[in-house]
Amino acid sequence: MTIQDRFCPKCGKPLETDGFCPSCRAAGTPWAECDTRVAATHCPSCGATKQVNTWTDTDREQAEIAPDLARSAVHFHPEVKNRSIAVEVRDISPNRSRAYLTITGTLYGLSMEKTCMVELVWHKEQCDRCNRITGSYYEGIVQVRADGRDLSPFELESAAAIATQIEESLIAGGERLSFISDTTVNRDGLDITVGSQHIGLMIVQAITAQFGGRYTTHPKLVGEKNGRQLFRITYLVRLPRYQRHDVVKLERVYVEVEQVDSRHVRVFDLSEGRNRSIKEDEIIRRIGNARNAQPALVAYIAGGMMGILDPETGVTKEVQKKQWHVANVGENVQVLRDGDTIVVMR
Repeated sequence: MTIQDRFCPKCGKPLETDGFCPSCRAAGTPWAECDTRVAATHCPSCGATKQVNTWTDTDREQAEIAPDLARSAVHFHPEVKNRSIAVEVRDISPNRSRAYLTITGTLYGLSMEKTCMVELVWHKEQCDRCNRITGSYYEGIVQVRADGRDLSPFELESAAAIATQIEESLIAGGERLSFISDTTVNRDGLDITVGSQHIGLMIVQAITAQFGGRYTTHPKLVGEKNGRQLFRITYLVRLPRYQRHDVVKLERVYVEVEQVDSRHVRVFDLSEGRNRSIKEDEIIRRIGNARNAQPALVAYIAGGMMGILDPETGVTKEVQKKQWHVANVGENVQVLRDGDTIVVMR
């Protein structure tokens, strides 16, 4: 060794650079430290987890969350490379678990390893959404009604499904307070109680887009909070008198309703086989809905007429065969009844 040679000032090991050797540097560096205790807060009702003051929905069970929670207790030195943490978790009570960690890494080119134990504490707290639901909190009610008639089972089921789909999409997007707390069918129609005005507006817009009609909003002042006025809004949806696929009688023909707007009714003419618009006051009466049509056997076709076996009486009735309609003997066609008249659907 010469006076120009470099060496570690602590252990004397020869070096190519100035400073301590890797072993001495590593020996004096806390390369990994563990917190002795970490806690997690979850909602016992829906399973959401809380981080700081923010709730997040999750479908992960406690057994899945525990290893990640234990790893969060480990703090590495910035120079540590190739980090790895093996975790074994043992439950010791409903609210406590112990995690045994084996930690490895590379510091200054040296392989490092240590073990530690972390206590996992499981706190239960009702989340913001469940707290509002159990406290009967709401910001609006969507009332779905029909103009001059009762809602059909199809409309009731579809409107409820639309509301549920919107709720799921909003919650998946992070809007935890855009929830539906109650859905009730009553003699007037369907009532949907909502936790935010945003979801209420989206529901009525989606329902009217699907079925037509219109909606109005009726806000009511219910108090103040932090100097801000609080309103609850009733969203009233009025579906059209005639719904899609209704079959109605005009003066000379039957038509199937396809769309209703404020001025006209878009229909499919079952006599001529074409679409056209009519005014609502041209409709004499509604005979049924194409969704409820019955299958009827075509007994014969002759001279521009069809013999159809009445599905209720079993009697063969003759109806004019429409040029646009494809039917063959021995096959079924869909029909509705208007008194003694058989109306063939498309």
